[in-house]
Amino acid sequence: MGTQPEIVSAEEWRAARLDLLAKEKEFTRARDALSAQRRQLPMTEVTEDYRFTGPDGEVGLADLFEGRRQLIVYHFMFEPDWDAGCPSCSFVADNISPVVHLHARNTSLALVSVAPYEKLAAYRKRMGWDLPWYSSYGSEFNGDFGVTIDPARGRTDYNFRDRSQDEGWQGWSGEMPGMSAFLRDGDRILRTYSSYERGLDILLNTYNWLDLTALGRQEDEGPGMDWLRRHDEYEPGQVSNL
Repeated sequence: MGTQPEIVSAEEWRAARLDLLAKEKEFTRARDALSAQRRQLPMTEVTEDYRFTGPDGEVGLADLFEGRRQLIVYHFMFEPDWDAGCPSCSFVADNISPVVHLHARNTSLALVSVAPYEKLAAYRKRMGWDLPWYSSYGSEFNGDFGVTIDPARGRTDYNFRDRSQDEGWQGWSGEMPGMSAFLRDGDRILRTYSSYERGLDILLNTYNWLDLTALGRQEDEGPGMDWLRRHDEYEPGQVSNL
């Protein structure tokens, strides 16, 4: 679990906390500046007529906006031959707060996966989610937005980097997680942002809460997210109430 901090008096604790607070405020200002730069990124028009399958049948990308100005898509890993979604992507979905607050800011959110819609609908029911979820099965949407690795088709980029020569990636193919943001400008759809890998950390409120505690994420006990299970798969002994 790493080296435990020393135990000090209340006065010494307050002094140490104030020192850290100054660093936290500096980080907050840096984060605000970075967010401002993100909003100033140039945009690129999406001209491909991507088709998706949802509860009402076939729809286009514009329909995912549900009449709002902005759209956030979470690229949810769900291979066509799987019967359940990726545990880490399920963790992301569990951490999505009621989307009514996004709607109040003229923004829609949708999950998109390459698996057939019937599998997505069944898994959503199992997980108890009410998030909009669409299948991109048969379209190039996932590949074009960098979450399908398929060396046979020349798709080897992930997180804006060619992974074909990276250790552990050679010859591998499949789906990866990510998110993309879009803006409507009249009849045009503009891609404003995409993020992958650790850039998705900000979506995980559970991690944000754990980062405030003394024990933190507790992932130094094993590799990364190996501890994680779908929320209905934890054994009683894994969910401590002590």
